[in-house]
Amino acid sequence: MQPHPNVRAVQEALDGADARDGSGTPSAIRLLPDAVHTAAAAAEALGVEVGQIANSLVFEADGAPLLVLTSGAHRVDTAGLAASIGVTRLRRATPDFVREHTGQAIGGVAPVGHPRPLRTLVDTALETYDEIWAAGGVPRAVFPTTYPELLRVTGGTPAEVA
Repeated sequence: MQPHPNVRAVQEALDGADARDGSGTPSAIRLLPDAVHTAAAAAEALGVEVGQIANSLVFEADGAPLLVLTSGAHRVDTAGLAASIGVTRLRRATPDFVREHTGQAIGGVAPVGHPRPLRTLVDTALETYDEIWAAGGVPRAVFPTTYPELLRVTGGTPAEVA
């Protein structure tokens, strides 16, 4: 069976960046038996702490897309984040806005594999974990990575987001 086009795009982005997991082997997407639409569900399916899940949240920041990779144990403080990055309006993006800028649907948005690079912030709370799990383009696809790798492959900026 052929992988979903989004999963293929994410794996190609990981391969192109020579992304590695915590053991130093190439990051590979794993398909879970069922879709996981929340960090808690992903953590349960993987047998890890919810904080190890890198939620990919897309915001509209003064009209432009902003990808925030936050620990599953956090909620984004939009007012504080807006002030820290110098935008006047920061709000959760609509499903159509997310799909337009990532090519992916909410619940499966990956940190990479988008039609164009997105400005990305990476929650510094993720740095405390040796292994992080991120979405792979669809709600049942995930891949392992590390905080330094997540910063590197996304071109992201470390940020306190909670």
